[in-house]
Amino acid sequence: MTITLSAAISGYFLYNELSVDLPDVKTLHNVQYQTPLSIYTKDNLLIAQFGEKKRTPVNIEDVPQQLINAFIAAEDDSFYEHPGVDFKGLLRAGLQLALTGKKKQGGSTITMQVTRNFLLSNEKTYTRKLKEIMLALKIEQEYPKEKILELYLNQMFMGHRAYGIAAAAQTYYGKPLSELSLAEHAMIAGLPKAPSIYNPITNEVRSIERRNYVLHRMLELNHITQQQYEDASRQPSTAKLQSVSPEISALYLAEMVRQKIFELYGEQAYTSGFKVYTTLNSALQTAANQALANTLHAYDERHGYRHCKGDLNRPVCQKATEVAPTNIGDTLPATVLHVKNNRVTANLQDKTLIEIPQENFKWAVGATDRSPLQINDIIRVRQLQNNSWALTQIPETEGAFVSLDPSNGAILALTGGFDFFRNKYNRVTQSKRQPGSGFKPIIYTTALEQGYTAASLINDAPIVINNPGQENEWRPENYSKRFYGPTSIRSALTHSRNIISIRLLKELGVEKAVATALRFGFTEQQIPKTLSLALGSGYASPLQMARVYATFANGGFLVKPYFIERIESNEGDIIYQAKPKIACPSCDSKQELNRSYAPRIITPQICFLMNSLLRDVVQHGTATGAKVLGRQDIAGKTGTTNEQRDAWFNGYTQSNVAIAWVGFDDFSPLGNRETGGVTALPMWVDFMKTALKDTAETPLEVPTGIVKAFINPETGLLTASNDSDGIWEFFQADHVPTSFRSNDSAIGYSHADERSIENLF
Repeated sequence: MTITLSAAISGYFLYNELSVDLPDVKTLHNVQYQTPLSIYTKDNLLIAQFGEKKRTPVNIEDVPQQLINAFIAAEDDSFYEHPGVDFKGLLRAGLQLALTGKKKQGGSTITMQVTRNFLLSNEKTYTRKLKEIMLALKIEQEYPKEKILELYLNQMFMGHRAYGIAAAAQTYYGKPLSELSLAEHAMIAGLPKAPSIYNPITNEVRSIERRNYVLHRMLELNHITQQQYEDASRQPSTAKLQSVSPEISALYLAEMVRQKIFELYGEQAYTSGFKVYTTLNSALQTAANQALANTLHAYDERHGYRHCKGDLNRPVCQKATEVAPTNIGDTLPATVLHVKNNRVTANLQDKTLIEIPQENFKWAVGATDRSPLQINDIIRVRQLQNNSWALTQIPETEGAFVSLDPSNGAILALTGGFDFFRNKYNRVTQSKRQPGSGFKPIIYTTALEQGYTAASLINDAPIVINNPGQENEWRPENYSKRFYGPTSIRSALTHSRNIISIRLLKELGVEKAVATALRFGFTEQQIPKTLSLALGSGYASPLQMARVYATFANGGFLVKPYFIERIESNEGDIIYQAKPKIACPSCDSKQELNRSYAPRIITPQICFLMNSLLRDVVQHGTATGAKVLGRQDIAGKTGTTNEQRDAWFNGYTQSNVAIAWVGFDDFSPLGNRETGGVTALPMWVDFMKTALKDTAETPLEVPTGIVKAFINPETGLLTASNDSDGIWEFFQADHVPTSFRSNDSAIGYSHADERSIENLF
């Protein structure tokens, strides 16, 4: 009696002492599962996931009944009967310990496992076991069985970084829960006992033994029939390690998102299940990826084949295979098996046989007109859009491409290089490259604001610049090495005359052009205070150039590029929604002051004139390669820097502004004649074939305050209406020429409020 009383008193005090330290079981009402960060396009395609734990929480209503039965059979067959603790099982374990001195597995119910995984540590002590029992009883009083089971099925570790049943189904079978077979149900249900021992990837034999044990228990509990048991237990393992495959390739932007979310939320970013919806358009992103790859391959093919004869110790072979023969960009390693005059047969790494027709390797044929390939050569191949295979190589040059919605700055497509895994340097946002002639519209905008007109004449003649502190004087040249005499501003920008830009900047004064550049978003550090600024000698990233040209596309407003449309919590609540400042060309001056609108940085009249000039670059100038698109509403400017170290095309329509850049990361020259119009423009055109599909042309609307006049282009002055050399030109109303070329006697200008540029040129 005394012993019993003492035990009861001791138990009472122990219970009270342990109760003080017990966590509150009500916290399980608001469980936050550690779920990875998921990033999507605007149209809901998965780009990437970040986080150590792979988990997709599911509601118990969405779990197949046979999968529930499998877990009940494997882990706790009296789950629906006990109060949270299997006292018989605990008694058996206690007797085993007393008789043998060894702890026996068992006696731990699903509810107790929930307690251990959510509320307690994993330390194995008697005190913790007592707390586990006490909490399990409390949980059963607080929650229905279905909720307890849901918590368990979503939390358990299943091996290979998978937590919960949905992640396990994806990791091992690449399927949703609804598509799993009975054998697969049993395999997954067998994992929690020991994920490393019973893992179907690392230990197939043991995993099948465990699966069949679970199936047998299901049979004993009448969850399945004898026939189902026999059929399922004879099944081979179908498990194969899967990964959550991105539905679109946009890893450069995914990394931008990851950095931003980590900056906002710290480590919580990788565990809170945030869903980030970006501004990317999946069709445009795919087009950008393909355009960049095609352009870099085209450049590489123009500069010759780098032979690799199978000796991996040769430097050229190491470069070809990147030492480890893996897929890089859109290129795959292959071994040549047969070579004929008009066809090459090769073997991919997975032993797939492919054939390369002559037209797809003739670019590598030398002066001998024979194939450069021999049997056992290690080569790179890629599959073209028509599904044929082509000989290729890993491009040595790099590229960048970005597309914006000019109305609000949303990034529609972005690719920062040929292969993210090979080089994570994002050339769209991180590069500091000279914009070259792509900067000239800043100079011409300044000139128009200072009273120059599209018809103003500047003398294209040799000029010598003495730079203080420099030993040699600067003698700039046009790309053609020629001089053209008096040239209109329209013609100068159309044909990218360097001398005109320099003389114009000299007349304007560098400080005025710098002030304009600052309005367009450049910083003081990016802009040299010398006449070399006229040739784009500062630095900018492709994203910054997209912002500049978006101003011309949207009517004169400086929008801010952004790439996150919204962020949703794991529960689907919107915790962030982008509210970009938008361009409003139809707004009056008072409305433009509204905080929801982007600031206007050039007037409608100046914007119209710049659009007129930049459309001529495409129709008549250095970017005529874009005329293949068959549109009149394309505008832009090529850019080429000294020794062709950078090739740009900055182009746009009213609905899309896109920047293409090609160059070497080490600033090596691209080579003779590798200009913006030759090297970068094809990337832009390739992309725009998709971007402008089913998009109507937008005529250039003439704003109030713009008039047209009939002038002689050689003088820039008004001319008679019967002058065969005369042309129509646009002017700001207060800058129309007032004098005539000699012997002329008639004024030929009129208001053009309802006329479009297409009617004039």
